[in-house]
Amino acid sequence: MKAEELRNLSEVDLKEKLKNSRQELFNLRFQLATGQLKNVRRIKEVKKDIARIQTIMREKELQAQKP
Repeated sequence: MKAEELRNLSEVDLKEKLKNSRQELFNLRFQLATGQLKNVRRIKEVKKDIARIQTIMREKELQAQKP
């Protein structure tokens, strides 16, 4: 998901996306450990998505604190 799309989401939606991404990462790691994962690249993509979401959430938090 692109950062521009994430910036348009509400805080609740961002939290939900973060939760879903972390769950997906857990499932991908589990599949990797059991030898069922076919697309190893997806792990890296999900990690980057999580980082993007957290960055946007932090940006919004800092904007809310400005006087």
